[in-house]
Amino acid sequence: MSARAHRPMSAAPRAAGRLRRALALCLLLTVTPPVLPAPAGGAAPLDVLRGGGSAAGFAQVRVPRQFSFPEDYGPHPSYQHEWWYFTGHLQASDGRRYGFELTFFRVGLAPPSLAASQTLAPSQATGAAPSAWRARQIYAAHFAITDVSRGRFHARARYARDALGLAGARTDPWRVWLGGWSVGAEPEPRSPPQAPGPWTLRAADEAYALSLQLTPLGPAMLNGDAGLSIKADAPGAASYYYSLPRIAVRGQLSVAGVAQAVTGRAWLDREWGSGGLGPREQGWDWFAVQLADGSALMFYALRNRDGSLDPHSAGTWMAPDGHTRPLALADVELQVLGHWVSPRGARYPAGWHLRVSALGIDLQLHPALANQELDTAPRYWEGAVEVRGTRAAQPVRGEGYVELVGYDSSP
Repeated sequence: MSARAHRPMSAAPRAAGRLRRALALCLLLTVTPPVLPAPAGGAAPLDVLRGGGSAAGFAQVRVPRQFSFPEDYGPHPSYQHEWWYFTGHLQASDGRRYGFELTFFRVGLAPPSLAASQTLAPSQATGAAPSAWRARQIYAAHFAITDVSRGRFHARARYARDALGLAGARTDPWRVWLGGWSVGAEPEPRSPPQAPGPWTLRAADEAYALSLQLTPLGPAMLNGDAGLSIKADAPGAASYYYSLPRIAVRGQLSVAGVAQAVTGRAWLDREWGSGGLGPREQGWDWFAVQLADGSALMFYALRNRDGSLDPHSAGTWMAPDGHTRPLALADVELQVLGHWVSPRGARYPAGWHLRVSALGIDLQLHPALANQELDTAPRYWEGAVEVRGTRAAQPVRGEGYVELVGYDSSP
């Protein structure tokens, strides 16, 4: 079965239900403490990207732009939403293997001009200055560890409003944080734009803790049309999208309070915009592959509600020398090799045969663990995969991450 014929096995929740949950989350964040675990039944930023909410008054993604670094590592508050998506593979000094995910989402509650006027204006009822707890934006973060050697998957989510420094993002030096979870550049010494990093990534909970130094090894990979990624024919259904597919990692991973040195590789995905998916689309399957020969491949398959793949599905290939080539749906054949059923009910693809004939790529991707489902709202599967196959008729191995969104049918 090719990518063009792939059929999802479960329908996504209705957009109206997603919008109700997004509004419920906004209300929750105005009346509760600012740093929260994932609210039961609450909305997640992935819902916004899938089409919930209004983008009126926010900047729209319509034409290509000139990217500028390090500025574009930082936030873009004139757009409704964006994310910083780090995934990677680690090996400890004792030989144990791990995958990790740390993702930060920013969602604007109101367009910047309206948010500014509401923040600066005194209360009409009392004449008092507005509360310092008032938020223009909300942030969410997902932290997950795939403990391959122990056969465990561990994930946590947090939410916070952009108030009193408890969550936020900045540009100079760039940093994004939510509570004690953070990633970004250290204030000194400042690296020139042509030599990004090293950056520091930190996240911890009751079971696992990461403290990593990240050093990008090559240029940004601009996805789509020079970084303009169009998701559907609907107006505004697009984002600005780039990846850093080759990042060297070293640092410490603590398991139950016991620290060990780790090294490995990571991948950064950066997207921002104000639109979601098109009305016919229900979710996506995203693949990020790092091969041992230094090449990398990203591909996302956009799934329609009728089971077909949307023609806006696309990807990018990066050669070891940094040369890139855009990939259209017709360039990629994707065969699902099996399925895994979550104890919570969703049925996900599990194992893939991926071919790009024009590049001589023939790969098999297998999950490092079957259960890498994040119990957020909505639930989704995001996990480490092992890669082997051939490129240009030569054996090749690698690592990757796969994200599966829109398979959870819970209300």
